[in-house]
Amino acid sequence: MAHRRVLCLDIGSGTQDILYHFPGLEPENCPKFVLPAPARQVGARLAELTAAGRPVYLCGSNMGGGFFKAYRAHLKAGLPLAAHPDAVWALTDDPDRLALTTPVVITRERPAGHVPLPLSDYDPGYWRALLGAAGLPEPELVLACAQDHGLHPGASSRAGRFRLWERFLREAGGRPEALVYRTPPPELTRLAVLQEAIGGGPVADSAAAAVLGMLADPAIAARSDVSGVLLVNAGNSHTVAALVHRRRIHGIYEHHTGLLEPDAVWADLERFRRGALTNAEVFDSGGHGCLTLDLPPEAGIFPYTSVIGPKRAAFAGFDVDFPSPGGDMMLTACHGLIGWLKSRKGDR
Repeated sequence: MAHRRVLCLDIGSGTQDILYHFPGLEPENCPKFVLPAPARQVGARLAELTAAGRPVYLCGSNMGGGFFKAYRAHLKAGLPLAAHPDAVWALTDDPDRLALTTPVVITRERPAGHVPLPLSDYDPGYWRALLGAAGLPEPELVLACAQDHGLHPGASSRAGRFRLWERFLREAGGRPEALVYRTPPPELTRLAVLQEAIGGGPVADSAAAAVLGMLADPAIAARSDVSGVLLVNAGNSHTVAALVHRRRIHGIYEHHTGLLEPDAVWADLERFRRGALTNAEVFDSGGHGCLTLDLPPEAGIFPYTSVIGPKRAAFAGFDVDFPSPGGDMMLTACHGLIGWLKSRKGDR
């Protein structure tokens, strides 16, 4: 690790946030980027093709599904849409059902007249060109995190994600560093494809990486060692919160940012920190869910709240702290992954 250039990516639905770690440089002096997310770029291109009345062939691989609005608009316009069997996973966990319920054609061959639209969370050529234009050398290692609902054919991906959370946290004893994977669990198909694209480097769910990044802030880590802390990531699409005590996760809350007003989210979190919010309540209101393991009495009611994320201004006026780990809160998850890598003796 001491002599590696590491490109670290946090791939969201609105932005992809990148820290290019150079050995010997302070975090503030390392190159960094906040760019449109790959899914947003796909959505913009698909919208252009829809406006031009062109049939589209989705090719490439599984990726984040943040282009659903453009995808639905294309179908609503009555325009043909086909997808390669590898790329169709970006649209659904159940390709057979998709083929029966929509006009999407799943085929390995691009239909005549269809414009190819490649899907990928990480395109090496894109990064080679961008870094080259910036006068930066290519990385020696790439790390990445993204939200992965997991593969749950025929079942709710929202419910399935929280079944995975419970299993992973119980198996790992709540340790967020155990949720950074050299080999992702088989259910995390998006992370597996992402890992292949980046060349085999470690991958993680964004929520776990963000917790690691917030705990890299000495003040937050110190509070966690004394009493419980509530760590919140207010993202463009999802708001995720974690109950952390002595650097271990004891609870996870996840909702869609656009579905709840700030007062409603805060009301949820006030009950969540006390272990009084149920999974069913969150799920029935359109969120992903809520999970609390056994909450240690010494954590209290997890009284300290720290908020990061591009939508964190919604929490202004509440009793929260707005940290900037590593000097830029948009790169919190990246700093979490870099910290994890530095702690692995085998990666030095």
